[in-house]
Amino acid sequence: MSVLSPTITVRRLTIDDYEDYLGLLHELTGGVPLARGEEGRAHFAKLLDHDGTMVFGLEIYDQIVSCATLHILPNMTYGGRPYCLVENVVTLQAYRGRGFGRMVMDTLRNEAWQANAYKIMLLTGKDRGAKGFYESLGYKADQKHGMVLRQVPPYKAPAT
Repeated sequence: MSVLSPTITVRRLTIDDYEDYLGLLHELTGGVPLARGEEGRAHFAKLLDHDGTMVFGLEIYDQIVSCATLHILPNMTYGGRPYCLVENVVTLQAYRGRGFGRMVMDTLRNEAWQANAYKIMLLTGKDRGAKGFYESLGYKADQKHGMVLRQVPPYKAPAT
């Protein structure tokens, strides 16, 4: 009896991947409200259509189990070379430790370098335990200080 290995593919996500992507974000955010339903699908479509933005996912057994978003941003320094921002990196808990996150991040890195970006930036939460993962990919925490200004809940203009 032979056992077939599953097909593993890292690819750009499409609108058809919405449900899997939503599940990944739910696992990533741990309860932070997400846009769902038709509104969520519209936000996802807008993200996918945004110039310079790509969402990559790893598919195995017809399911997206790991993903990350790459934003390639125009720039004036470094001879006008772009820089990149990585967001929403997550692998489903049941699939962690198998190199799937690394495969997605390698794909993002290759895409960034192909776009002639001079750097890739990301932030990770201090309590998420992912710092070692990013360091194993070559990211350094000693070169910049990451700072965040959040507006939660979202600003709503006063009624007039």
